Amino acid sequence: MQYLILFLLFLVLELLYFKIADQYNIIDKPNSRSSHTAITLRGGGIIFPVAVIIAFLMGYADWSVTLAVVLVAVVSFIDDIRPLSQLPRFLSHLIAAVLIFYELNLFSDPLWLLPILLVLLIGWVNAFNFMDGINGITVLYAFSAIIGFSLLKFNQDYLPLLITMGLSCIVFGIFNIRKKAKTFAGDVGSISMALFLGYFMIKTIIESGQPAFILFFSIYGIDAGITIFTRIKKRENIFQPHRSHLYQYLANEMGLSHVLVSVIYAVLQTGLNIFLIYMDAQGNLTLLFFIGILLTLVVLYMLFRQFIVRKMVLSNS
Repeated sequence: MQYLILFLLFLVLELLYFKIADQYNIIDKPNSRSSHTAITLRGGGIIFPVAVIIAFLMGYADWSVTLAVVLVAVVSFIDDIRPLSQLPRFLSHLIAAVLIFYELNLFSDPLWLLPILLVLLIGWVNAFNFMDGINGITVLYAFSAIIGFSLLKFNQDYLPLLITMGLSCIVFGIFNIRKKAKTFAGDVGSISMALFLGYFMIKTIIESGQPAFILFFSIYGIDAGITIFTRIKKRENIFQPHRSHLYQYLANEMGLSHVLVSVIYAVLQTGLNIFLIYMDAQGNLTLLFFIGILLTLVVLYMLFRQFIVRKMVLSNS
């Protein structure tokens, strides 16, 4: 019953935000690098940090994680309305990462490990934000990760928090997983969700002692990583908007439905997550197995990307 009430509360709060966004003209106008063609309300993903705050008030979330998510959400929301320089955004990510590390008691670990985790966490947050380009992809991928974390036995005490965040995804998805989305997540949504998922990823690896669970982020991670590498190789500015992710090629150049592409990404990741959980339960999730899966995914991705690019070239010639 409480989760039904939470769902209805999130729905009301999201609709209330739409009225505010419409009144104050918080919109996303399409440009030549956009994957959408209509003016859309921006920042609907504000429901994600709101869900974390409500989870904290209900005793589901720790204060440090809540503060970290709220901090990046506030800065990101300001950036959605009036673009900020990189400094305040970076500082908010840095402080949020320190709060996450504090919650996970990482300052008692070897100090050399912290810079590595910092780079990985902030890199993940920005990669997740960069991948927010077509209807449904951010929320469906986040929901996929939340399902994966929920299925792990050592996360059972955190189920109320994960379910709460899952409900916020469902509410946002109602308005975003459409042919013509009513709202986009905005930085406030994608960055706050990325930080939340990053927290659970580090927590999961620590508690399980199993680094292979980082593959919960592999579909996004491989697409983001190889795309960034490709753009650097072409001497492009990786911080500028673009349409060169594989999912963008599929949705824009190949003409596949945005929702279909988003569902494919989420289903592939969910299937892989369930497979990883099963292999771990069987005691087969070894380091060698982890490396083998990662290399296989990278090779398959590169082959498929090359196939799509060639097909695009032939269709344009």
